[in-house]
Amino acid sequence: METKIKKQINPPLILAPAGNKDSFLAALAAGADAIYCGLKSLSARMEAKNFSVAELIPLTELAHEKGVKVYITFNSLLKTDDIEPAKLLIKQLAIYVKPDALIVQDLSIVQLARETGWSKEIHLSTLSNVSFPAALNLVKKELGVNRVVIPRELNIDEIKQMAAACPEGLDLEMFVHGALCYGVSGRCYWSSYLGGKSGLRGRCVQPCRRLYLQNNKKGKYFSCQDLSLDLLVKILLPVPEIRVWKIEGRKKGPHYVFYTVTAYKMLRDHGKEPEIKKAALHLLTMALGRPVTRFNFLPQRNKDPVKISGQTGSGLFIGKITGSRHKPSLVPREELIAGDVLRIGYEGESFHAIEKITRYVPKKGRLYLKADAAKTNIKGIPIFLIDRREKALLSQITSLKEELEKKQKKIPELKTLPSQSARKSWRAIKPKTEYQEISLYRYQGNQRIDQYNGLWLSATTLKFKKSSCVKAWWWLPPVIWPENETTLREQILYIINKGSRNFVLNAPWQKIFFSSIKGLNLWAGPFCNIANRLSIQVLADSGFTGVIVSPELGEKDYLQLPAKSPLPMGIVLSGSWPLSISRILSTNLETDKPIISPRGEICWIRQYGSDQWIYPNWKIDLTKKRNILRKAGYTMFINILEPVPKDIEIKRRKGLWNWDIGLP
Repeated sequence: METKIKKQINPPLILAPAGNKDSFLAALAAGADAIYCGLKSLSARMEAKNFSVAELIPLTELAHEKGVKVYITFNSLLKTDDIEPAKLLIKQLAIYVKPDALIVQDLSIVQLARETGWSKEIHLSTLSNVSFPAALNLVKKELGVNRVVIPRELNIDEIKQMAAACPEGLDLEMFVHGALCYGVSGRCYWSSYLGGKSGLRGRCVQPCRRLYLQNNKKGKYFSCQDLSLDLLVKILLPVPEIRVWKIEGRKKGPHYVFYTVTAYKMLRDHGKEPEIKKAALHLLTMALGRPVTRFNFLPQRNKDPVKISGQTGSGLFIGKITGSRHKPSLVPREELIAGDVLRIGYEGESFHAIEKITRYVPKKGRLYLKADAAKTNIKGIPIFLIDRREKALLSQITSLKEELEKKQKKIPELKTLPSQSARKSWRAIKPKTEYQEISLYRYQGNQRIDQYNGLWLSATTLKFKKSSCVKAWWWLPPVIWPENETTLREQILYIINKGSRNFVLNAPWQKIFFSSIKGLNLWAGPFCNIANRLSIQVLADSGFTGVIVSPELGEKDYLQLPAKSPLPMGIVLSGSWPLSISRILSTNLETDKPIISPRGEICWIRQYGSDQWIYPNWKIDLTKKRNILRKAGYTMFINILEPVPKDIEIKRRKGLWNWDIGLP
C-alpha cells in the first residue's frame, strides 16, 4: 500500500525592520528570524538613520550567531554616477559584512552583484512592481533572483495565484504589518514632482499625508491607515511559497519593532490558542503605529483604508489637553513612564509639539505640559504616545550592546577597493531608429483612432480596424494586476494579429506577453524607471529594442545617458504625468474634480480600470529642450495627451520637473 508523503511546510520567517542600532537589537531580543536594514546611501528609506558598512559588521555577526538572517536594502533608483559607488558598496558588503541577501529594485544592481561575485541571495523589492503571476517565470529565468516582494494591494485570492505561479527556486515575501502608501510602490512620483524628493530614491516627503480640500471640505484624503493582517495571517500558513512575513517600519523605534515581531511570532506559532491571540492583538494595539486596516486582503470585505478625519499619524491616543490656557495638562488614559515620547497635535497643523516624559504618571493621573499655550488656546488638542522605553526591553538591548561591544573591537580596517568600470567597454551604438514624435492618447471609443500614433491598451482598443493604426505604438499599463493578465494577453494577440508591431512596456516583466512572437519592436517605457546605462544594457541583453528614460532625472543625467547607450533612447517631452497611481478607490473623493493641497497645488483623479490616476494641473514641458536632447542622442519624444476634466484649469508653469535641480 502506497503512503502519500505530505509536503513539509516550514513556518514563514518573521522579517523585522531596523533603521538604527537599538531597533536592530530589539529585533534580536524579540526573536525575529531575519532583519532588514539599509545603508546610509542607496536605500529606499533615507530618512531612517540607517547604517555604515562598519556598523553592520558586528551587528550582522551578532545576528548570525543567534541564527538570525540579515538582508540589506539596496533598493534605490540608480543614476549612472551611482554605479561605481554601488559596486564598491556591494564588494564591501560581500567581503566584510556577509549579509544573507540584497533587496533591490534597479536592474543594474542585479548585474553589479554578478560582476562582483556576490554569492548570496538577491530579492526583488516591492518597488520593482512584480504584480501579476506570469511575471514570476520571467523574473526567475532572466534575472535569477531568489525572492520577490509582492505588492501590498493584492488580496488573498491573488496572492494564492502568485504563489501557484512561482517557479522552482523562487519564493515570495509579503507585508503583514506597517505603513500603507496611497500609491502603488514604484508608481508614485508625487514627492519628486512637487519638490525633487524622489520616493524611488528613498527621499519621499509624504505629500499624501497632508490635508487637502475638495468641494470646500478639508480632509486627509490620501493618508492611509497602517496595514495589519493580525489574526488573518493564519490564512497564509498553508501557502508554502509565502516564505516571509514582512513588518514595515525602518523609521520606527525599538518598542514598535519588539512588539510587532513578538505579536506575529505568537500568531504564527500559537495562533489557535485564544489567550495567546488576545495577547498578540494587545501587543499590536500598544505598538504605537497608526490606526490599522486589513485593506484589500479579503476581497469580499474590501475596505477604504483612508479616513479623512481623525488620527492618521503614528501613536496611541492617550488623551486631550485640559486645564487652563497658561497651565495645560493631560490626564492620560494609560500609565506613562520616564522616557515616553508624546506628540501633541498632528504634524503639519497649526499647533504641533513633541514632549519627552521624565517621570512616572499613573493612569488617570495628571501631567503638566511644557507646551507653550500662552499664545493660543490649545485645550482639547489630542495627544499621542509615539515612543516608549520600557525597563525590560532596555535591559535586553543593554545586554546585547555588551555583546556587540566585544565584536566592535575586532572590526577590520575597511580597505579602499580598486574602482573598476561596471563594463570594460560599453556596447554603444549609433541608433538606427529615425527621429519620431509620439502623441500618446487614451481611446475613448468615439474618436478616429488613426489620428494618434500612440495609444494606451484598453478594452475599447479591441474594436479598431486593421488599416487604422498598424503603425501605432501601443502602450501597456504601468501596473498589471492578476485580474488583468488574461484580458491583456488577449488584447496583445488581437492587435498583433491585426498587424501591429510597436509596443511600449511599462515594466520589464511585461515582456513575458511577447516571448514567443518574433519581429516586434519592444521599448521599455518611462514607468520602468530606467536611469543608468547598466540598466539599459540589461534591457538590451533581454531583447528590448529601445528605452524611454525615467522622467524624474535632471539635465546632467538626461544628457549623459545616450552617448554610450546600447539602445535607442526616448524621453517624455510634454504632457500630463501622474503624481501617483493607486489601487485604492477612495469613497471620499470625486473623480475629475479639483483637489487642493495646503500650498495651493491642484490635482484631480481619473479612474482607469481598477486604478486611480492622480494628475497635477500643470504639465511636463521640455519642448524648449528638444534641440539639446536631439543633439544628445534622443530619437523618440513622447507627448502625453491626457483628457482634462472641464472643472480643471491647467496652469502655465515651466514644467521642467527636476531638469534644473537634478535628482538627489
